[in-house]
Amino acid sequence: MNASFIIIGTELTRGIIQDSHGSLMSKELTHLGIHVSEIVIVPDDGSIEKILEAVMRSSDVVIITGGLGPTSDDMTRPVIAEAAGAELEKNEEAWAFLLSKLGDKAYGANERQALIPHGFSIIENRNGTAPGFYGYGKGTLLVSLPGPPREMTPMFYDTVLPLLREKLDLPECERDEYTSFITAEAKLEELCEEVDPTLDWGTRFQDYRISLYVSGKSKAERDESVRKLKDKVGMMRLVDGNTDALSLAINALKKNKATVSVAESCTGGLISTLLTERSGASGYMLGSVTGYAPSVKRDVLSVSSGIISGKGTVSYECALAMAEGVRNLTSSDYAISVTGVAGPDKDEGKDVGTVYIGFAGRGRESTALLFRYSSWGRASIRRKAATTALLLLSAYIDGADIKQIAESWNYI
Repeated sequence: MNASFIIIGTELTRGIIQDSHGSLMSKELTHLGIHVSEIVIVPDDGSIEKILEAVMRSSDVVIITGGLGPTSDDMTRPVIAEAAGAELEKNEEAWAFLLSKLGDKAYGANERQALIPHGFSIIENRNGTAPGFYGYGKGTLLVSLPGPPREMTPMFYDTVLPLLREKLDLPECERDEYTSFITAEAKLEELCEEVDPTLDWGTRFQDYRISLYVSGKSKAERDESVRKLKDKVGMMRLVDGNTDALSLAINALKKNKATVSVAESCTGGLISTLLTERSGASGYMLGSVTGYAPSVKRDVLSVSSGIISGKGTVSYECALAMAEGVRNLTSSDYAISVTGVAGPDKDEGKDVGTVYIGFAGRGRESTALLFRYSSWGRASIRRKAATTALLLLSAYIDGADIKQIAESWNYI
């Protein structure tokens, strides 16, 4: 089996951003036993037409990413329709979805996003408005996906890979899925090779986590290798299945019918944003305080000036008092706090990536933990701190020894 990819985007051909779709899809298709013969990157200027005709002659599968937007330079739909000898038509399922997402804004130029070649099937897009679609043209399976990675990647994994197995009659391959937290992707791949280089390890970077896929050998051998990997990174850092730290925290809150509040400094409100982004958040999230200046942390959260002095001084006592202060302020069952140095405007004597995370709970002893994160910039440290806080919150609610959990951690 031969496959070709056409990656559409003027920002790619101009070198503004780098392509990540080609390497991701190549790795997965190679794993299925499909030979990737071509990866072609083209601008948004209609040049896909001649390229598609050429690659179809030598490919069993052609996957196209990009060019599915509502503007006139998004040419993927009409080009695929012409190549397949099909008429473009308004797909009722796609149109209903578009209406549900955009309302009256779906009319006009946006209606193009509901046009699908006759006889093709749509691929659901949970993170955007333009669905993907697939069908056959001159015996070649044509798959069209949107360009943005946050839309394309889950569609590729959730729908396209199973579709290829089915349509190309490929054998099923046993593959276990895990979720990794905080470990950098490059380090995770290095540790996987250390554990067992003969297994097939695959990673997929997602927001606030990395999906890890393991295949090869027997189930017992894979399980033993994953156990060794878990020992290397520490407790709760690699969990079974596809999940995220936010879901773990919310599930613990709901299970215990508990509420939470948040006091943030260096994370700048990120944890509060995550906790309130899902429907029904008012059932467990009571409130938050984001205090970047020491005066806010001191005055609003009743932290004494003896604990916080100078410009943003970081301390165990500060994180502890912030957690207790916001819990008292909101009367929540649990509270978490984050204070530290996300840098580069670090405090004198404090390393960038030094973060204290505090935990307070009704009937629980308050505590604060120190973390020193490897720095890849302010945003990276904020994401790691937010993930850590949510991950350990779930354990704290369940009564676990979070200090013991944190002390087991490596490579953060």
